[in-house]
Amino acid sequence: MAVCAFLGLGVMGYPMAGHLKADGHDVRVWNRSDAARDRWMDEHGSGAFAEAADAVAGADYVMICVGADTDVFDVVETILPNLKRGMTVIDHTTASPNCARTVAAQLEAIGVAFLDAPISGGQSGAEAGTLSVMCGGAERDFAAAEPVMRAYGKTITHLGAVAAGQTAKCVNQICIAGTLQGLSEGLRFAQAAGLDAETLLKAIGGGAAQSWQMDNRLLSMARDEFDFGFAIDWMRKDLAIALSEARSMELDLPITQQVDAAYAKVQAMGGSRQDTSALIRSLPKVDKKT
Repeated sequence: MAVCAFLGLGVMGYPMAGHLKADGHDVRVWNRSDAARDRWMDEHGSGAFAEAADAVAGADYVMICVGADTDVFDVVETILPNLKRGMTVIDHTTASPNCARTVAAQLEAIGVAFLDAPISGGQSGAEAGTLSVMCGGAERDFAAAEPVMRAYGKTITHLGAVAAGQTAKCVNQICIAGTLQGLSEGLRFAQAAGLDAETLLKAIGGGAAQSWQMDNRLLSMARDEFDFGFAIDWMRKDLAIALSEARSMELDLPITQQVDAAYAKVQAMGGSRQDTSALIRSLPKVDKKT
């Protein structure tokens, strides 16, 4: 079993660290706020550190799961003095490909391996230990770390060199944005026509229109329930990364741009912390057909 330092105990990180503990690893955790560390101590009795640098001392693997590029840079700067040759840092944050390349170069200079390994599956996937993990980095480093990540990942894929994982996560978010736009438009159409959402799901959920979003969000969207973890604020952060990368490749992503603008509209309506399925709020309800 490995010594694992897990930095960042948010809605994703906390259950991921818990799965590592349950899998028999020696887990040390850190979080910026006291509340998550206190909760860890209440549940596990030990292993929570007030300083990130102390948590990583002597670890085999350091997992980072924070908010954005700036948070990753801050954490890495803090822990750098306590990282030792032979360690592996795994960044589960959804950050930019440039962030991955920058951190990898810093760590390579001191003999520390790095994997950019953003995750997908939402809070429910983190709690169930069934996340999809998209990895960039050296093949040998991935091969060594993959059994450890199995504690919380169901699908763990090596996509190529450093930054390939973050690039794949951009693709993931682009696809989710398009799917949710179609689902939102379809549901509003159904509501206007007077179709029952549950019956509709039975009718089309097993055909070509089926998706994870349809299976898990159509009925809650129909009920105007949008409290399922991954907030619009975070989705817009991710889409900004994808759109920036697209501009650098001289690509046009019209649907992604449209969805980003729609999310901005929902934010202005007070929906910043609602989950991504609240995209439907950007489309007004209409009276059903009689």
